[in-house]
Amino acid sequence: MRYRWIITAGIIIAVIACWIAFCGYQWSWGPFHKLHNLKTAGLPGNAEEYSLKSISPVADSPLSGKHIIFLGSSVTYGSAAKGISFADYIAARNACTFTKEAVSGTTLVDNGPDSYVARLKKIRDPKADLFICQLSTNDASQKKPLGEISEDFDIMSFDAKTVAGAIEWIIAYAGEKWNCPIIFYTNSHYDSEPYSKMHELLCTIAEKWNISVIDLWADEDFNAITSDQRILYMADGIHPTQAGYRDWWTPYFEKSLFEVIGE
Repeated sequence: MRYRWIITAGIIIAVIACWIAFCGYQWSWGPFHKLHNLKTAGLPGNAEEYSLKSISPVADSPLSGKHIIFLGSSVTYGSAAKGISFADYIAARNACTFTKEAVSGTTLVDNGPDSYVARLKKIRDPKADLFICQLSTNDASQKKPLGEISEDFDIMSFDAKTVAGAIEWIIAYAGEKWNCPIIFYTNSHYDSEPYSKMHELLCTIAEKWNISVIDLWADEDFNAITSDQRILYMADGIHPTQAGYRDWWTPYFEKSLFEVIGE
């Protein structure tokens, strides 16, 4: 009987380990998230010609010498681009430093130790010139509650278990801690009604708090790429490749950030 339990326990452990490894390979989740690189390395948009080595520096960049904090999940991390995202390209092109606090599969909504809210509390950077946060697609895919926008500006009044409350909590916390421009960014457009509602919510919150939004979602010209470009730029409907980050997203981000830093 004892040996049967040992064998059963071994099988269960093996199944769990395989599932965790599969999640890493398939979705870049968990401790084996780098296995996802094996899946995406062969994509045309992740060819060597699009790597960080290929960047062209921006002369006299207004971001030079600045420090930027990025908070997000897989898109900020660059899960389909071998761990390289627009954050890395911006820093390399503009001679600025950055902190990229990004964990795949995580949500704005404070539902555990890897939520945006929880990880934001752990960032120890004493100074930031810009704080940039991703409007997570995971809250949409996991159907997290939208919640309601508070009438208050007090961080204690926000329900961080909802999307609205988490966004307002993040804005209030970052503003108090770093007293720098706060920017949210959206994903490029993909088929998602829940994310569309999150986008509308974010725009309303941005007006309340007078923060900037890098709105890739609603910019029709930005999203009007050809089929061939989409194959090169995107690994799927949500995640860009290195080519997508370098040639499609980064120029748009830089233009927006130059405007913010110049205000």
